[in-house]
Amino acid sequence: MCSRNILSVGLTVILSLGVGNLWAGETIDRQERTHRYGIGQAATDQELQAWNIDVAPTGEGLPPGQGTVQEGATLFAARCAACHGATGQEGPMDRLVGGAGTLGSQQPIKTIGSYWPYATTLYDYIHRAMPFSAPQSLSPDEVYSVVAWLLHQNGIINKDLVLNAQSLPAITMPNRHGFVQDPRPDVPKP
Repeated sequence: MCSRNILSVGLTVILSLGVGNLWAGETIDRQERTHRYGIGQAATDQELQAWNIDVAPTGEGLPPGQGTVQEGATLFAARCAACHGATGQEGPMDRLVGGAGTLGSQQPIKTIGSYWPYATTLYDYIHRAMPFSAPQSLSPDEVYSVVAWLLHQNGIINKDLVLNAQSLPAITMPNRHGFVQDPRPDVPKP
């Protein structure tokens, strides 16, 4: 009974705001929505840009900066090892290193080196979500360095490679072609 009342109240509020017209295919831009309901304000382009931090598989969105395996080793020990272990294999959280050749086995080990398809999206994930206790706290140079160390630990790059917005997209991950294309006709093909 209680959930039915909540649903009724919620539907009444939505309809009273005029949102019911959206179900008929009407669209409202953010300026009109702000004016119509008298609450909030439209986000500025500058405010939207602050949230535009994603990095595409092609490398689009990578920031200026650079990092090395040696710098990454120090950063990983200080900021990542508590969750992923000293070598990236011990945990208690996800294993990041190893697993090469195990994806076809009965017990695949999905790591950066065995499963991850793009090195650029590794940068994206670490930048946005790590460290777990303070996401987005690493500078671009620090993220490039941690990515360099992880790629080196997985045998993907040599220890002398400097990672930056030009070198990172050029890396071909071992499982790059291990994914099946989505066959649905409405999904764009690469």
